[in-house]
Amino acid sequence: MTLQDFDPAERFVVGTVGPVGQRAFYLQAVDSMRLVTVAVEKEQMSILADRVNDVLDQLAPAEAAEPGTPGGLVEDTDPLQTPFDEDWHVQTLSLAWDETRSMVVIECHDHDPDEVSDGSSDNPTASEAPGALGRNSLRVSLTPVTARAFARRTKALVAAGRPPCPFCGGPLDQTGHICPRANGYKR
Repeated sequence: MTLQDFDPAERFVVGTVGPVGQRAFYLQAVDSMRLVTVAVEKEQMSILADRVNDVLDQLAPAEAAEPGTPGGLVEDTDPLQTPFDEDWHVQTLSLAWDETRSMVVIECHDHDPDEVSDGSSDNPTASEAPGALGRNSLRVSLTPVTARAFARRTKALVAAGRPPCPFCGGPLDQTGHICPRANGYKR
C-alpha cells in the first residue's frame, strides 16, 4: 500500500485538461519534493467542495476567510503543474476535521479503505502491489483558509462547464443536444 501524505501541502488544487464537454478532472498535491496527480470525476469534486464548505461553516467559520478577502488567501488561478502523469484514478474520497490541529483532512483512495482482504489470495505479493488491486492513497491536510480557497476554486471550475438546457437541465453542446423534454427535437 502506498500512502502519500501531504501535511500540509504547499499547493492542493483541482484542475482540468481538455475542452469543455470533454474535460478530465485532476487533483494535484505539491510540496517541495513531490508532485502527485490523481484523476477524479467532476461529480466527486462538486460534492467534495460542498462538504468542505459545510465543515468549515460549522466548525471553523471565523478561521475560514474567503479567498481575496481580509484574512483569506490570494486566489489560485494557475493551471495544474506540468508535466504530469496521472498517478491513479480516485475511487473513494473521505473528508475529516482534525479537532486537535483545526485542520481539514482529505483522503483519496483508489480502493475502498473499509474493504478488508481475507488473505486468501494465491499470490500474497499481488495484494500488496500498488495499482494491481488498488492500494494507493493520498492524504492532504489543509488549514481552514486553504480549504476554503480549494472549495471556491473547485466550485468555479465545475461551474465553468457547458451551460444547462433551459428545458431539461442537461448540458448543452455547441451544436445543441437532443432534448428529452422537447420530444427528442434538437435544441
